[in-house]
Amino acid sequence: MRCAVPLCVFIAGLTAGQFPLAPSLAHVSTASAWSATVPEEVVRQASSARLGQDAALADVSGVSDTAVWAVGQIGLWDVWRNRGIVTRWNGATWTEVPTRGDATGAGPLRSVSAVSDNEVWVVGDGHDGVPYVGRGGGGGIDRVVVPQVRAGDWLRSVAAEPGRAAIVGSRGGRALIVTSGSSWKVHEGPDGVLHGVDLRGKDGWAVGNNGDEPLVMRLSGGSWKPVDLPDVKGGYLRDVHITSAKRAVAVGGVFTADGTTLPLILRWDGRKWLREALPDGDAELYGVTGDGHGGYWASGYDAERPSEAFLLRYTDKKWKPLRGEAGGGDRSVRLQSVVRTDGLTMAVGHVLADDHYTDLVETFGPAEAPVR
Repeated sequence: MRCAVPLCVFIAGLTAGQFPLAPSLAHVSTASAWSATVPEEVVRQASSARLGQDAALADVSGVSDTAVWAVGQIGLWDVWRNRGIVTRWNGATWTEVPTRGDATGAGPLRSVSAVSDNEVWVVGDGHDGVPYVGRGGGGGIDRVVVPQVRAGDWLRSVAAEPGRAAIVGSRGGRALIVTSGSSWKVHEGPDGVLHGVDLRGKDGWAVGNNGDEPLVMRLSGGSWKPVDLPDVKGGYLRDVHITSAKRAVAVGGVFTADGTTLPLILRWDGRKWLREALPDGDAELYGVTGDGHGGYWASGYDAERPSEAFLLRYTDKKWKPLRGEAGGGDRSVRLQSVVRTDGLTMAVGHVLADDHYTDLVETFGPAEAPVR
C-alpha cells in the first residue's frame, strides 16, 4: 500500500529543512489552483522550537494559548540514535519535557493529545522495538505499558479525553485501534492502516486508507466499524476533527495517474460523508483542526510552491489558502499538524534544505495594521 508503509509515512512526509529562524511577517498569496480571495488571517510568524540539527515536529495539541504541546524527533537521519522529542509552549518559549521511566527511551514520536496541561498522551516508536505510548505532564512523560501492543504493531495517532484514549495504526496489514478505559482493548479492522483519530463525547472517528481508497471507522456501541464513503480511487486520509455528532472533517490526498497528488477533504453532515469540491492542484493535507464554531484549518504541502508554508482555512463556506513567505534556495516546507486554541492558530512541521531538517512553527492571526 503506497501510503501505508509506516516509515515512509513519517520520512517521506518529512521533506523540508533550514529556514530563517528570525520572526517574519508573511504575505497572503494563492497558486493558480486557488481562489484569489484574501482570507482574514495571515501567517504572522515563522519560528522554531530550536530542537537541534535534523529535527522535525510531527504533531501539535493544545489546551490554551499558553499550554501547547508538540512532538517529533531529532537526529532524523540516524536510525539508531534518533530521539523522540516532547516540547511545551508557554506563550513565550518552548521547553523540552523529558521522557522518563524507561531506560531505552522514546524513538520518533508521531502524535500528541493534551487533555489538560497535566494529562498529555504521546505515541510513536520505542528504541526497544515496541511501539511507544506515554502519558504525563509538565514534569515529564512516563511510558505506559499496554500489554496488548506488541513488536510489529505500528502506532500513528492518539486522541484523548478525560478518562479515555484511542490510539490508531496498523497490525499485520490491518487497521488497528487500541482504547483505554477501565482496561485496554484492541479492535482490529479491515485491511489497511489508520493515520488519524478523534474523540468527542460519545463520538469517535478514525481515518486512513486500505491501499486503494480512503478508510473511515466509526465508534458505535463500544465497537469501531467501517462506514461507507464517496468513491475516491487512490485516496487516503491523514487526520480527522470532530465538532459535533453532525459535523466532522477529514483531510488527506488522492494519488493520480500522472504522479501528482490532489488535496482531499471529506465532510460528515450527520448522515453521510461528502467530498468537498476543491480546485485541482499538486498538494496534500496532513492535519486538521476546528474552532467549534464552523471554522476549520487544514495543514499540508503544496508541491507547486514547495518553499512556502501551506494551510487551508474554511471560512464563508469556502476553503481558502494561507501561505508563508517563499524562502530562498531549494527548500520545501511541510506543515504536519495544526491546532486552534482560544485565540491562537499554530501549525508545526519542518523545512528541508540542503539535506538538513529544521523544525518549524508557524502562527496565524489577523494581519497587523502597518505602523505609521
